Amino acid sequence: MFRELPSGKGYADLTFIPRRGVDSPAMVIELKYNKTAESALQQIKEKNYTEKLTAFSGEILLVGISYDESKGHSCIIEKITKA
Repeated sequence: MFRELPSGKGYADLTFIPRRGVDSPAMVIELKYNKTAESALQQIKEKNYTEKLTAFSGEILLVGISYDESKGHSCIIEKITKA
């Protein structure tokens, strides 16, 4: 797990990369406060936060999470595959 991983044009909030030999997807997570989960997911894509995962081949989960003052939250997960 990496916090604030420098990647692309900024810093991914959380990045999880599985150990070698483990059949699990990598995850890039962006958190937003009082914004939308869609905007978090869009930021992952626009700022190319998966750039640091060039050595990783397999599935990557892009996760956008939004939370607000009412303690409500929303989440969007998109799966991509790197060759």
